[in-house]
Amino acid sequence: MRPLFAASDMHGHRAEFRAALRDSGLIDGAGDWCGADARLWVLGDYFDRGPDGIGVVDDIRRLTVQAALSGGEVGALLGNHEAHLLAAHRFGSAPVPGWAARADGYWGAWMTLGGREDDMRRLTPEHLEWLRSLPAMALVDGHLLMHCDSTRYLEFGDTVEAVNKAVAGHLAGIDPAEWLTFCFLVSGRGELHSPEAADFLLAAFGGSLIVHGHSTLISCFGLSRAEARRPFRYGGGRVLAIDGGVFEGGDLLVTRLL
Repeated sequence: MRPLFAASDMHGHRAEFRAALRDSGLIDGAGDWCGADARLWVLGDYFDRGPDGIGVVDDIRRLTVQAALSGGEVGALLGNHEAHLLAAHRFGSAPVPGWAARADGYWGAWMTLGGREDDMRRLTPEHLEWLRSLPAMALVDGHLLMHCDSTRYLEFGDTVEAVNKAVAGHLAGIDPAEWLTFCFLVSGRGELHSPEAADFLLAAFGGSLIVHGHSTLISCFGLSRAEARRPFRYGGGRVLAIDGGVFEGGDLLVTRLL
């Protein structure tokens, strides 16, 4: 079976992302794909809190092309930080109906999440098109890949295809109030600790193991930095968390799943 890797939550840390990919044998010293027919899935949160979110996205897009030419694959999912960035780009600081607590709108919310104005300035139409095309989840050889450790994906639909179709519709939307609901749904956290919750998601979407980022192993799971150098399995063994917390001094993990 072809090797399968996953990484998540680069948060603008381009150099650390490249180093982790090199250590995993997926790119060479020049940053080009050398993983042959391996598969790499990145699970979202490419922007914010770090210096070069655009650079992270550019690397992912370039590696997607290079991997395909070698018989490999690079796939990417939407994270909540991408949703907030897109909302800030579309609506700016205009007040949002139903969100009285946020007078500076989506722009202000994005900035509180670590938004970098340099990333926003460097966004091109091609970047925006790519971001708006990202699915929310994927099922790959029994691994249910998604950004958040959340059951809220079921609000979009009860199959992977239905969820991704609904998310695509939201990303094309122009109603700021609907985006508020959307950003809430793609930002859930800490809902998969019970085996019952994990089984509920797996029964709906398929697979035998949920793999997610979003919640750092250090802050959200209380692991030490040493412990956070490897993924954390929980939820009755049905869930794997892979966000090492690079923006808070942890490691950026590239985890081999197969």
